[in-house]
Amino acid sequence: MITLLHEVFVTYRAIAPYLMFGLAIAGILHVFFKKDFIIRHLGKNNFWSVLKASLLGVPLPLCSCGVIPTAMYLRRKKASRGATLSFLISTPQTGIDSIIATYGMLGPIFALFRPLAAFITGIVGGSVANFIYRKELDPEQDMDKGFHCDTCTVSVPHVHSFRDKVKSGFIYAYRDFLDDISLQLLIGIFIAGMISFFIPDDFFSEYGGQGLTGMFYMILLGLPLYVCATASIPIAVSLLMKGISPGAAFVFLVVGPATNAAAIALISNSLGKKATVIYLLVISVFAILSGLLLNLIFSASGSRPLHNMLHDHGSSTILSNILMVMFSGALFLSLFRKFRVILGKRSKESIMEHKTRKFKIEGMTCNHCVMTVTRVIKELPGVEKVTVDLESGYAFVTGDVSTDLIRKSVEGVGYKLVNE
Repeated sequence: MITLLHEVFVTYRAIAPYLMFGLAIAGILHVFFKKDFIIRHLGKNNFWSVLKASLLGVPLPLCSCGVIPTAMYLRRKKASRGATLSFLISTPQTGIDSIIATYGMLGPIFALFRPLAAFITGIVGGSVANFIYRKELDPEQDMDKGFHCDTCTVSVPHVHSFRDKVKSGFIYAYRDFLDDISLQLLIGIFIAGMISFFIPDDFFSEYGGQGLTGMFYMILLGLPLYVCATASIPIAVSLLMKGISPGAAFVFLVVGPATNAAAIALISNSLGKKATVIYLLVISVFAILSGLLLNLIFSASGSRPLHNMLHDHGSSTILSNILMVMFSGALFLSLFRKFRVILGKRSKESIMEHKTRKFKIEGMTCNHCVMTVTRVIKELPGVEKVTVDLESGYAFVTGDVSTDLIRKSVEGVGYKLVNE
């Protein structure tokens, strides 16, 4: 048990400083990377919209479920199907936080190759969608011309001070976004420790982990699994240590974050079955092709993907220890908030506070989902107050508004209102 915990701690100590720094960059992106800027570049059904969607999606720190409400918001703003699918493919595979953590644990080749592959895969997926849907007219979409602030919930035009923007970025990075990945991250680190402890060295080398077989193992493992781009890194590190090829590890880094059962269901409901098939096929095929190319790169260069991690194994600096302690504090607060919700306290407080109707909503999986559902309901005429509880799946709405109007707004961004 002590050895197992030591393996878990070594992995945690290696990744924590990079996560602390990466989350800070994510907060900056949240403040200055406005959705309206993205929307202006994604409306046309052509290659350039697809390219821009993929390029803009690569640095954004959104998980495979968190990206869906954002993509559906872009869709409502008349982003093309191809641009929307391109954004859905490239965004969850990487984020500025995971790129930094990838560099720290897997080295510069992985750190450069990962966002580049996500960018190219997004372009291919979006282009295929544009070709298949080229003869189909998009249905009438809600242009939603009202003012939307990315810093607060006030719906009238206004300007925030620099201090307000810094505060908003800090809250997004170390509360909203961290809450979405904290439990996954811990699970990922523990899985990595268990792989290191239980699986013999060179296990995958003996059972096909160096070739296409190992990549197909990772496809089967990653498709249904819900793991964010950052939480997938320690698992990939442990798999590499047990003899899997860099290319097979990369396949997991792609398929794990980009697909999961909940995301697939939401994409099918929002964009249709054909778009879902394109999404899964493009991700799977290009993950394998990219994995084969990455194996060739490592073979030709003579580099080792774990050089950084092995070089720093057992060592630390004052700065890395300070960042680890700071991240540990933020992680503890995040887990406290999550388990407080699991125990039902927030839901009970909401019910007591609001003497109002409640609506069961399916498909919400993260804080981005909560923010999206809250926003679209709050914008409806007659709504006075909205409280959305992630764990119970209920939206508590105060005001004079019809159920049909709430259903239309919720289903317009990819979720489902359930009659009880």
